[in-house]
Amino acid sequence: MHKPARRDGTPDRRKTTSRAGNPPRERRGEPTARAATPKKAHRKGDTPLNKRGRPAAPKPQAQRPATLPKISNAKPARHQHAAERPQLPAGEGVRLQKVLAQAGVASRRAAEELIAAGRVEVDGSIVTEQGLRVDPENAVIRVDGIRVVVDKDLVHLVLNKPRGWQSTMSDDLGRPCVGDIVSERVAAGQRLFHVGRLDADTEGLLLLTNDGELAHRLMHPSYEVTKTYLATVKGVLPRGIGKQLRAGVELDDGPAKVDSFALLQVNEGQSLVRLELHEGRKHIVRRLLDAVGHPVIRLVRTDIGPVALGDQRPGTLRVLGRKEVGGLYQAVGL
Repeated sequence: MHKPARRDGTPDRRKTTSRAGNPPRERRGEPTARAATPKKAHRKGDTPLNKRGRPAAPKPQAQRPATLPKISNAKPARHQHAAERPQLPAGEGVRLQKVLAQAGVASRRAAEELIAAGRVEVDGSIVTEQGLRVDPENAVIRVDGIRVVVDKDLVHLVLNKPRGWQSTMSDDLGRPCVGDIVSERVAAGQRLFHVGRLDADTEGLLLLTNDGELAHRLMHPSYEVTKTYLATVKGVLPRGIGKQLRAGVELDDGPAKVDSFALLQVNEGQSLVRLELHEGRKHIVRRLLDAVGHPVIRLVRTDIGPVALGDQRPGTLRVLGRKEVGGLYQAVGL
């Protein structure tokens, strides 16, 4: 079959569709029509493609920390962050102003003024509301930062122990002892014990109480409750002896030192000195003064923390005042 010719006699090279359905040839200078090919399904692990089907630029990955923070799903304690006090059931407890009045802090009207001024603290929280009911046996009450002991069963006494008496509640050898002085209280049901000891030849302040926790802390050296002594020693003390005692002296059971030292009087070859220290080792004051060459002739303990013996006569008892008791509790963190 002859190909059709153009008007100039040259054969026509344009693509024509044959009757048999063959595709036409492309014209010169025209783009070739391509058959659309189906896109391949993107499989996991292949390079990601963008909207145009080309490989997409990799996304910057965030830097992971070397150690991931641990996440705890544990619940906080019930009262871990709570500042509120546990409330007593309605109608129970005693009104705070009444408790303060019974403790001898002030009259009820004056106690209300203390509360309104924000000077009263219950279980670590300042109280300004009137009529708050508290449990006197368990509540920790402070006025101006000083604890008020409202438990009627607690006993705090000061004894001026005489020289020659034993610091025991009973003595198998029949020697006079502290227990003889408080025998009537013990017979009435009070379970008293002395805080620390004084040897028989030492006289002065001895605390008696039935508060075991207070007694334990007062005797423990970590609370560093200061004790003050007046000592009459042999000889005239040279200058620098106080500095030596404050720096520390080596004893047979380890070094020891005083917190403060003062020379008060010199008379007829004897010296009167005052020492303050918080250690409680046996015979510590006598051993310290012996170590520096001035043995003790007479030794009197005059103070324990905020409690002073004053002019109390030997062999007598007195009940500690509210401020003294509060000071003792404050000194040991109660």
